[in-house]
Amino acid sequence: MALQKSDSDLAHGDPAPEFELPGADGRTYALAEFADHEALLVVFTCNHCPYAKAKIEPLNEIAREYDDVAVVGINPNDAEEYPEDSFERMKELVEEGTITYDAYLRDESQEVARAYGAVCTPDPFLFEREGGEFRLTYHGRIDDAHDPDAEPTEHDLREAIESVLAGEGITVDEQPSRGCSVKWREE
Repeated sequence: MALQKSDSDLAHGDPAPEFELPGADGRTYALAEFADHEALLVVFTCNHCPYAKAKIEPLNEIAREYDDVAVVGINPNDAEEYPEDSFERMKELVEEGTITYDAYLRDESQEVARAYGAVCTPDPFLFEREGGEFRLTYHGRIDDAHDPDAEPTEHDLREAIESVLAGEGITVDEQPSRGCSVKWREE
């Protein structure tokens, strides 16, 4: 396991890259599915990384507490090399109620992760709906607890969400998310 810092080419104001991916709940989801929300939180994550696992409950809480924010987890990891990241395991985590995001999606081709510039798990991207499309407004850490066992004292992502929903500019300093590297398939 190598600790990676998030680094994407998406800039503030860029539109969210399109996707159409299978969900762990049996549905297929596209970006348009979330058009009735004020904000969209796309988090590249997985089932095996201790950093990603430590953020499951904070992300579940965001999904429960903010009706105007769609929380979408996307797992792009190579499931052949990391069987715990399989689509079957994703389905189990949703069925048992461990993951309660608005959608937990499988990026088998890894094309969506590449389009967003995802580097680590978790790697969150917050988009605000403007003029009928989602535009990037925050790309940074969920909170300041980088050690999976640590308790956070700063909740950067929540602050960003609160600012977006209040129609204010985001004032929280963007610190990169840290976690395990996305497990890219050998080609």
